[in-house]
Amino acid sequence: MRRTRAAAALAIVTALAATTAGCGGGTGSGGSPKTLTYWASNQGPSIEADKKILTAELKKFEKQTGIKVKLEVVPWSDLLNRILAATASGQGPDVLNIGNTWSASLQATGALLPWDQETFDKIGGRERFVDSALGSTGAPGENPAAVPLYSMAYALYYNKKAFEDAGIDGPPATWEELVADGKKLSKDGTWGLGVEGSNLSNNIHQVFALAQQHDADFFDASGKPDFTSDGAVAAVKQYVDFMAKDKIVAPGNAEYAQNQSLQDFARGKTAMLLWQTAATTFKAHGMSPDEWGVAPVPLPAGAPDDGTVPNSMVAGINMAVFKNTDNLDGALKFVEFMTSDEEQKILNKTYGSIPPVKAAQQDEAFNTPDLTVLRETLAKSAVPLPQVPEESQFETAVGTAVKELFADAAAGRPVTTESVRERLTKAQQQMPK
Repeated sequence: MRRTRAAAALAIVTALAATTAGCGGGTGSGGSPKTLTYWASNQGPSIEADKKILTAELKKFEKQTGIKVKLEVVPWSDLLNRILAATASGQGPDVLNIGNTWSASLQATGALLPWDQETFDKIGGRERFVDSALGSTGAPGENPAAVPLYSMAYALYYNKKAFEDAGIDGPPATWEELVADGKKLSKDGTWGLGVEGSNLSNNIHQVFALAQQHDADFFDASGKPDFTSDGAVAAVKQYVDFMAKDKIVAPGNAEYAQNQSLQDFARGKTAMLLWQTAATTFKAHGMSPDEWGVAPVPLPAGAPDDGTVPNSMVAGINMAVFKNTDNLDGALKFVEFMTSDEEQKILNKTYGSIPPVKAAQQDEAFNTPDLTVLRETLAKSAVPLPQVPEESQFETAVGTAVKELFADAAAGRPVTTESVRERLTKAQQQMPK
């Protein structure tokens, strides 16, 4: 990259200062070797469910080490801004979860502990983790800014009864089939597809994979933003058109940002959903596993299905340590505990994700039909988002552009190639020069 680490960090913090103002960071452990603070990401059906799940595991850690962990589960809509505010103020938690797509951006701030070989050795060694998960832990050629915790990919979830009632034999393999099926399914208060139109990260995940299918990327080879290429514009329009043109997404989905689309699917309000590891949430909302099916994310018509065409970003959650923690030894012990073979089995089974730890991934629990689809997608057809310092700003700028386009669609305003390009041009202008 042409820009220095310090400049990148300053740009990230400055550009988001307005949104992070008033978002306080954590308080740290205050130097106590018997206390840690931990910001966890919302992985389950609700914040309260995560607290219940994680508190049981944290009690095990406290019993083993005598170290008490103060837990806060942070919603995805707040997490990035909370972290950036903490990196700017220097007052963050001891340990935190980050979206793996943010690794290089947060690495550029210099606030996270680098994971060199010596540090990895303290948690059992780098070789314990699968390569695909390690590939999204920071900029190439640098020591990782975090370690993998949960691995995921996108899949298409579909309601079996809704498909049967509509006379549809099986899940769509192409986008053209998805739209056709969605129109058959959109009737009597049910909609074909659910989206999270106000969820900036999810917007990015979807349009990035579509852009790959349009032979486009959002950054050029030198790392310079390239949001307005024909392929990028086509990808964003294709995604928003599910609501604007195809009419298979409910207009109210434009306001969704807190997993409401998963609730709608579980309640039979939508028949299809593109999501990462959704099984735990569906079960929590009363669905039986035999009520839904899982298939790979569709491809363009005529595209080979041999894994050479991307259909998902490399998804996952990493675990990081703030460099200025007053309890580094305790923080490393906690990361070691959370990435241990046994905890990896427990946590990933609970959340329906895939362990990034090789030994844990061999457990039979991860050979279920839905997890097999996700694991094969990760291994064959998932592509990591750009590991560049400006990635988090990309998510904010382009994710907001997609959000605004969904708002246009919901309000009945036309979504055209020109209006999409205009929004993406505005997003690119927000990126650091």
